[in-house]
Amino acid sequence: MQSMTGQVLPVSEQISRLRDICPHSIALSWGDRQMSFAELNRQADRLAGYLVHRGVVPGDTVAICVERSFDWIVAALAVMRAGAAYLPLDPAWPDARLRFAVNDSHATVLVARGALLDRLDLKVNGIDPSRDALAIAAFHAAPRPVSLESLAYVIYTSGSTGTPKGVEITHANLCHLIHWHREAFDVTPQDRASHLAGLGFDAAAWEIWPHLAAGATVCLANDAARLSPELLRQWLIRERITIAFVPTIHAMSLMAMPWPATTSLRFLLTGGDVLQRQPTANLPFHVVNNYGPAECTVVSTSAVLKPGSHGVPSIGRPIAGTSVYLLDEAGRVVRDGIPGEICIGGGGVGRGYRNLPDSTRQCFLPDPFAGTPAARMCRTGDFGMRRPDGEIEFCGRRDRQTKIRGQRVELDEIGSVLMRHPGVDFAVVVTRIPIEGDNELVAHVLARKDAAAPTAHELREHLLHSLPDYMIPREFRRLSELPLSANGKLDLKMLAPPAKAHDSETENTQVASPTEEKLLVLMQEILKNNAVRAQYNFFLAGGHSLLAMQLVMRVRDAFGVEMTLRQLFEAPTVERLALLVEAALIENISSMTDEEAERQLTE
Repeated sequence: MQSMTGQVLPVSEQISRLRDICPHSIALSWGDRQMSFAELNRQADRLAGYLVHRGVVPGDTVAICVERSFDWIVAALAVMRAGAAYLPLDPAWPDARLRFAVNDSHATVLVARGALLDRLDLKVNGIDPSRDALAIAAFHAAPRPVSLESLAYVIYTSGSTGTPKGVEITHANLCHLIHWHREAFDVTPQDRASHLAGLGFDAAAWEIWPHLAAGATVCLANDAARLSPELLRQWLIRERITIAFVPTIHAMSLMAMPWPATTSLRFLLTGGDVLQRQPTANLPFHVVNNYGPAECTVVSTSAVLKPGSHGVPSIGRPIAGTSVYLLDEAGRVVRDGIPGEICIGGGGVGRGYRNLPDSTRQCFLPDPFAGTPAARMCRTGDFGMRRPDGEIEFCGRRDRQTKIRGQRVELDEIGSVLMRHPGVDFAVVVTRIPIEGDNELVAHVLARKDAAAPTAHELREHLLHSLPDYMIPREFRRLSELPLSANGKLDLKMLAPPAKAHDSETENTQVASPTEEKLLVLMQEILKNNAVRAQYNFFLAGGHSLLAMQLVMRVRDAFGVEMTLRQLFEAPTVERLALLVEAALIENISSMTDEEAERQLTE
């Protein structure tokens, strides 16, 4: 959206103007709950005023660690209205990672629920939108002027040095994404867009801001829909979603499902991983494959795929206002058909990395092809090849990066954290590509000679203190010596292929109780593996956070007890999980009256 003079407006101001244009139109929807543009702006202005009251000044960074909710979006909009940059954090991340991001970013305020604020115990101002609701309601302040060159958000990605890196994105960068998206997909106030992406994933910015700026409705998906392709399909149809971003793994499942011809969905957008199949000819919507690093504001290339085509889908062409160069080691453009490093120029190139000037200089370079001295380009570390039709084919990643469930992962970060374990002398993490499904991480570990070799369970527990679950290797293998090449360098090709996918020392097939027996059946069904035993670690046997949420819900239904994802992380085997379930059952029974207990026993 532009002002009357044709000037591009920051997204916070674009949304502010909608309170007069369409005050009663629905901005946010989640099940039976809805929020109008008038109410969205009213709440954002109040929170912005409260943030200013709590000391936020232009140029500050405000961390937001709230579950997927209206509060999350209101908070992000309020932070921008206060002239600050928002830092999105996922409450599911380990406390150590959350603390690092808040401290490294020099955030002045943390917006989070009271329990998380108490647990993290950080030396920053804490705001709980629920606890402080009355205080927030007393404020109403006019939005501060926001420069397009100021920061809109800071987002942390996996870092090769062993610590995450904060990517700084300006309002101009975000407006670049918004303008392209609205034009490319003809977004109107009649559209209904999905919000599915992880809260610490930059795709969430893509889902939310272009649609709200256009006066469209953003629909928040529940966890059940986010975790199951079949339930997601039903939710997309039921909610009449017209534009949806879906991570690659789920998108491939949705593309293979039958769809009613009358579905409202116009565009299924995907990205984050390599798309390995083309859309079928009978899909009633367009499938759009996208590519772009967080450093370049989510999307740099895009391709509307042709239904029924063969071969690997391309990542398309540069989006409007973006340049893509495929370069050799000397920085020269390679010929078509020859792989080159993907380097990106244009309006999406972010400011750089927070507190990492050396990394910024290495990644964000002057753009020698732009003809403007101030123009910059970003080295992605990815390789691509230009096809005869002009579209780009993704050819792999440089160095030690990979994508796991749409999230970029630096393998050396995981190895670095592993080597902090007192029993580990050296560790290296590699990927393997299974016949079906997502990339899998495998850790090879050399134990210290003066210490007992840590078990896979101990290593996983160690990693979970610092890393999110998608960065936890599926398997841990012991090294007897370092695999070195003739010139003394680490030779990853010498690593033996991984075998077992559990950390049990024995093959005990017995279960100790009916509770264990029932839990084992649930775990085997969810993992689709009848060889899983009660001693196997759910995550090392093939589980991940999406399957973990399914198991938690199945346990709640089967036993009638409350169970959380964190409890499963802490008790990932049937044996340990059974103890938690039985303790919860005993607590439930002890709180019942005699009549309730008798009725429970007879049901």
